[in-house]
Amino acid sequence: MTDAHGPRAALCMTVLAALALVAGPVAAQTVPASCAAIVDDAMRLACYDRTVGRIPPVVPVTPGSAAPAAAAPAAGSAAPGSGSTAPAAAPTAPAATGLTPQEAAKLERDERRARGGSLGERWELDPGTKQGRFLLRPYKPMYVLPVRWSDDPNQQPTSDGVGNSVSAPQDLRSLEAAFQISLKSKIWETVGGSNLDVWLGYTQKSHWQVYTPALSRPFRETNYEPEVFGIWGIDQPLFLGWRARFLGLGFNHQSNGRSQPLSRSWNRIIAQAGFENGDWSVLARPWWRISESPEVDDNPGIENWLGRGELVITRRAGAHQVSAQLRHSLRGGDASRGSVTLDWAFPLSSYLKGHVQLFSGYGESLIDFNYRQTTIGLGFSLVEWQ
Repeated sequence: MTDAHGPRAALCMTVLAALALVAGPVAAQTVPASCAAIVDDAMRLACYDRTVGRIPPVVPVTPGSAAPAAAAPAAGSAAPGSGSTAPAAAPTAPAATGLTPQEAAKLERDERRARGGSLGERWELDPGTKQGRFLLRPYKPMYVLPVRWSDDPNQQPTSDGVGNSVSAPQDLRSLEAAFQISLKSKIWETVGGSNLDVWLGYTQKSHWQVYTPALSRPFRETNYEPEVFGIWGIDQPLFLGWRARFLGLGFNHQSNGRSQPLSRSWNRIIAQAGFENGDWSVLARPWWRISESPEVDDNPGIENWLGRGELVITRRAGAHQVSAQLRHSLRGGDASRGSVTLDWAFPLSSYLKGHVQLFSGYGESLIDFNYRQTTIGLGFSLVEWQ
């Protein structure tokens, strides 16, 4: 990745270690106040179980069907006598909560959706997860960071493109706000009866100088990223519990929609592969930039800074979610450049989560593609991640 020395790298590694530690024990210690307020014992216990990521299977109970088998007597308790009636079993989730099987199943789906589902659920890879076409689904992280601080704002963006360098420094503050919106929708399902689905994706990330009244609080940079890609669902065992879950290929366009000298854009062909092991998932995404003529190239050599591929590692721990995005130029020596982005979402209330983001390296946005900085943001996360 980027240089292995210096305060930025040290800060990045320290936070990464802290997030890795937090993903386990914190999830078990955090219990929403709403659980404690539930009077019914079974419902309160179910709430606690869901908070730490333990959701018991829902046992459908249809009218006229036999009740579930009674639980075995506890160790040391007297066995039922001959001809006596066995102790009644603990109520199942639907009976204990007064919910119908359909309502209980929906509650379980909603809880999984709030925590972040598996790759199979998020990409509808298996027959039971298919939800049809044109349904909007979350894609990459969606968040609002009212506070985002940079150690070295890019006051004078430059590029080797003709007319793409700012002639005078801008008056930008280190503190600003940032937010990202990201959605996907399937437009073609089970192509030719196969496991191939075709998706459209759209991601928009904005940086807002809301704390700079002298400049009328402008949006400093907004990146627009539409893409189309095919996802081929597979389920191939690998090693140590890891499974390959999908392969993909698509076209990606990213630009900031600005005029010279601030215009930046590029087009890519992106391949990807998804792997999963329990609450861990890994996405490998190498890409190839589609070349442009020097006369229209706003950012020559952008792949030497922003990278030629990325690795996204995600861990779900109950209602917590931690992610590391690693990008690199795939070159050595002085051309070895890239970035690391760390995200941590933690429960606040219902589906609302707190969100902490740390970035260090090149290319936090397109205007900064060849500029190195370290930023940290604090705010809110709304949906599960890819």
